[in-house]
Amino acid sequence: MSIRLFFAILFSLFTLNATAQGRELPDFTELAEKHGPAVVNVSTTQTIRGNRAFPQFPDLDEDDPMFEFFKRFIPRQPGMPREFQNKSLGSGFIISPDGYVLTNAHVVDSADEILVKLTDKREFKAKVIGADKRTDVALIKIEASGLPSVKLGDPAKLRVGEWVVAIGSPFGFESSVTAGIVSAKGRSLPQENFVPFIQTDVAINPGNSGGPLFNMKGEVVGINSQIYSRTGGYMGLAFAIPIDVAMEVQGQLRASGRVSRGRIGVVIQEVTKELAESFGLSKPAGALVNAVEKGGPADKAGIEDGDIILKFDGKAVNASADLPRIVGATRPGSKVVMQVWRKGGAKDLTVTVGEIPEEKMAQRGAKRAKPAEAVANRLGLVLSELSPEQKRELKIVGGLLVEDVRGNNGRTDLRPGDIILAAVVKGSNAEAKTVDQFNKLLSQFDKSATITLLVKRGEQQTYITIKGSGDVK
Repeated sequence: MSIRLFFAILFSLFTLNATAQGRELPDFTELAEKHGPAVVNVSTTQTIRGNRAFPQFPDLDEDDPMFEFFKRFIPRQPGMPREFQNKSLGSGFIISPDGYVLTNAHVVDSADEILVKLTDKREFKAKVIGADKRTDVALIKIEASGLPSVKLGDPAKLRVGEWVVAIGSPFGFESSVTAGIVSAKGRSLPQENFVPFIQTDVAINPGNSGGPLFNMKGEVVGINSQIYSRTGGYMGLAFAIPIDVAMEVQGQLRASGRVSRGRIGVVIQEVTKELAESFGLSKPAGALVNAVEKGGPADKAGIEDGDIILKFDGKAVNASADLPRIVGATRPGSKVVMQVWRKGGAKDLTVTVGEIPEEKMAQRGAKRAKPAEAVANRLGLVLSELSPEQKRELKIVGGLLVEDVRGNNGRTDLRPGDIILAAVVKGSNAEAKTVDQFNKLLSQFDKSATITLLVKRGEQQTYITIKGSGDVK
């Protein structure tokens, strides 16, 4: 075989292989043509009122003495209005032919006027049926009929790695189509307790918010809601609200204009490997209860500090982030069985689910007691006992104040000002009443053991582990 013939055959094989691979790439044209008309552009206008003669102080009241000062000594800027309009753009999609549209709550928040534009250039004024900031879902309505609407899919059937498509109006460029894959499912984001986000690498930018995420069957599986970015633009991390979560929210918004969610009144934290070992669990799982609201549903059901909630209404709580979603989706007033891990064994308790109020009041920070002199114990903790007045001020029965943490070397997250309430011994909490009693309690642990403490920090309680490495010098 000649060299020329060899390279000709090799080139042919390479071309055939590339062609075969090219055929495996998805074609989005039919999806975009068929389902694009159900995607809309949502533009909002908000009127901002204030004194625009002095832009440095836009909200300065004319009755304020400083207004007269600026009026006299700072030249006015002629032609500037006393109120101006703030405009923003987003996306949405029609879920029924009679004009119901889903979008993000942050797209329509505080809007005085909402305008919905269809792909056929028709424009309609929309009214807000309801919006839920906790999930960032809003339902709006336009007066029209016979509209194109989307088909809904099942996010539970999504597989990591499969192709998905977004259609929206990034930076106002209407009907833009972008594609990518599902990067992960069930993502938890800071301050977002009720949404198991779908993570994708679909290009999402400002203006895409509220638009649909399609699977390759042309079914909507999510609402594009957020991006993770250090620049303000797309960086490969986009997050969508699963459509089943959104539809549950819109159903309540359509029926009553608000969303009702369950609550049981506990403060929880993640169960780490070290905490699982301390409580006698075979593996890290569940939600560790570090505080129970007095008189709340959990308190009435018998939940205690240190319990680990493993199941709620038959649903497994694999991570602490699962519990708020499961409880929030439970109808208030329902009686539910939950399984907890307590003192080395599982226990079933029945709780009557309460309801989350529409607005939560801000918590006040507790004042710290002034530390007294003390010496460091074997863990390097300088502790002191609280006076009766300090206990009343902090609203606790007992505990020890952490004045200093010496020789830490990164072994603990304890910090001065923390209050040690108890230590976990054989899966249950042993109260920390006096410094001597606490130090004797420490002697029960091997010097290399990992010790778990129940700590009060401000208004919150949390479990903190100290990795053992012998006495601290």
